[in-house]
Amino acid sequence: MTNILIRHVTALAALSEEAPERAEILEDIDIAIADGRILAIGRLSDSFIADFAAEGKSEKIDGREHIALPGFFNAHTHAAMTLERGWAEDLPFDRWLNEKIWVAESALEEEDVYWGAALACCEMLHAGVVGFADHYFWMDQVARAVEEAGIKAYLAWCQFGIGEEHEVGDVTLDETVRFVRDWHGAAEGRIRCALGPHSPYMCPPDFLRRVVEHAHRLGVGIHLHVAESQEQMENSLQMHGRTPVAHLAHLGVFDADMETLAAHCIVVTDEDVAILAETGVHVAHTPKTYLKLAMGVAPLPNLLQSGVRVALGTDGPASNNDLNMLEVLRITGLYHKNALGHPEAIPLAQLLHMATQAGAEAMGFYENGSGSGVLAAGHPADVILLDTRAAHWFPRHNLAAGVVYTAHPADVSHVIINGRMVLRDGELLTLDEERIRYEAERRAFRMVGMPMRAVRTYRG
Repeated sequence: MTNILIRHVTALAALSEEAPERAEILEDIDIAIADGRILAIGRLSDSFIADFAAEGKSEKIDGREHIALPGFFNAHTHAAMTLERGWAEDLPFDRWLNEKIWVAESALEEEDVYWGAALACCEMLHAGVVGFADHYFWMDQVARAVEEAGIKAYLAWCQFGIGEEHEVGDVTLDETVRFVRDWHGAAEGRIRCALGPHSPYMCPPDFLRRVVEHAHRLGVGIHLHVAESQEQMENSLQMHGRTPVAHLAHLGVFDADMETLAAHCIVVTDEDVAILAETGVHVAHTPKTYLKLAMGVAPLPNLLQSGVRVALGTDGPASNNDLNMLEVLRITGLYHKNALGHPEAIPLAQLLHMATQAGAEAMGFYENGSGSGVLAAGHPADVILLDTRAAHWFPRHNLAAGVVYTAHPADVSHVIINGRMVLRDGELLTLDEERIRYEAERRAFRMVGMPMRAVRTYRG
């Protein structure tokens, strides 16, 4: 693997393992990358740089007028739903699912998922995303795209548990277990897997118990949707006598020895928040979808103050319309400051932490105090560079604010994952973007142009 030396760059780095949300700007420093990790970061001596260059093949990057920071981790999405981008607009959540999304997916073919996921990987890499948590169908195809793209991913095959005729591709739970066995730890550790029951409102209790048993046996986590609406809350209380969060805890989905990634948690009680904090559940917060579908927004400040582990995500391109984590940072900060009437709420460092290290933790890429999401020696070299020479960056009073409230995906110039350059000067090095764009659009129009049918119904 080629070593990489970034010279004279400004870096946004987490400096303290004890306080990982504290970030600081380091000016005119160097970053040496070798064997997939950050070897050294700081003002490196001439002798160190000479020795580093002599060790073997290396690539030098001029980091002047760029900012380096940990790459983003997208904590919840449905990558192949790029094929449904713009297909279901201006609809409430129930009609969005029942009349458009689940109907279109009746025409989804296995190969479609590869091209949709490959398109998503192109988009995310251009936006500085180094890893994503995906929850969809035919996940072997997503894993194939991830392996080729050079990105990291936490992959869960979505299951409803209400009969094979309601599953995309008539896939059984056993098939999703096979997927986990085949792919967990693959691609030099860039792929991690989980089980993916859809949600407590779609999956029967007995099915969720089976999922928990398999997760324990496999030693993997669970990724699912939780508490997205008041309707779901009321139906859960009526059917199970418990809130969705309490229901899942009762079934063992939040067992302390198993990592669970719970997307959304919009409608939760104080007791639910306590359960999420006590069990160590990771919550994926995807505010653009909530705003677009008028679903309400999760009580993020309360979750954070209560010790719940929260990471940021885009959700799928059918509801968000893009996979831009820079936009998610911005929306998260702006919405909650306004909702609380406190501009001090959700400060810059906390936003950046939720988009980097917290996401890496939620996906299992940050363990035992050493992992992705931190720009520090000894950690995996998952590094992005943003070019700050465009007009919208000036004057550069506060580069952390620039990243959160100013930056565009077009500013992302370089992306390095596990020490491998995958984006250089804005050019993607691992995937054939032109071919992917062609195939994805062709398949998207084929899918929505075919006869469709309702394969399941959302009733909250």
